[in-house]
Amino acid sequence: MDLDLARWVRDLMLGLLSDLPRKNCWSIAEWAPEATPDGMQHLLGRARWDADAVRDDVREYALEHLHDEGAVLVVDETGDVKKGTHTVSVQRQYTGTAGRIENAQVAVYLVYAGLRGHAAVDRELYTPHPWTRDPDRCRAAGLDEDAVFATKPEPAARMIGRFLDAGHRAGWVAADAVYGGNSKLCSALEERSIQSITRPSFTVVAFCWIMPPHWPQIWHARNQKRRTRHHGPRQQHASLGGP
Repeated sequence: MDLDLARWVRDLMLGLLSDLPRKNCWSIAEWAPEATPDGMQHLLGRARWDADAVRDDVREYALEHLHDEGAVLVVDETGDVKKGTHTVSVQRQYTGTAGRIENAQVAVYLVYAGLRGHAAVDRELYTPHPWTRDPDRCRAAGLDEDAVFATKPEPAARMIGRFLDAGHRAGWVAADAVYGGNSKLCSALEERSIQSITRPSFTVVAFCWIMPPHWPQIWHARNQKRRTRHHGPRQQHASLGGP
């Protein structure tokens, strides 16, 4: 990689992780410090690089440092609120970032979480119906003009598949009811020898066919703590009231 590009990548990532109140190429360049934002704008707008290859590198780096036999995968979507209409896949839709319907761009993420920490290891952009029905708009925004609409569980299934195909595993996969109620995703999990369970609290938890051996002990210990917390004071009161 060109040394300038490597520096811009480093500065951009550190800037995004910083406590800057507003994060864009101008504010991050000033924070870095860089004389102008030209380098970061070139990196994001004109430089040629393979986003999927970067994704794979990030996944392998994360697993190298965060590997945990008891790790889990978490699937969820999040959005970025936008002002205009030209950002790819933007439209008025619900986003948890704002907690309401906003003009936003939404993506589905796969996170690897274990005792050593957690990291996003995959992502796919959610493209709404109005975009996939407009090939010209897709082409202008850099999307394949043959892009087809996919519900959010579909990219979730693809991301879990990529994770497993790369030779990695996790004890179970957790997601909310948007994913747990989708028959195609459940079928995809079953095909990969993963069983899914939907809880009444609208949380779906999918358990791998081989659960890490220490999870039953952890589950039992947590249940014991709940029983002590919920019933302990009542038992103490009863004993104080005895003869």
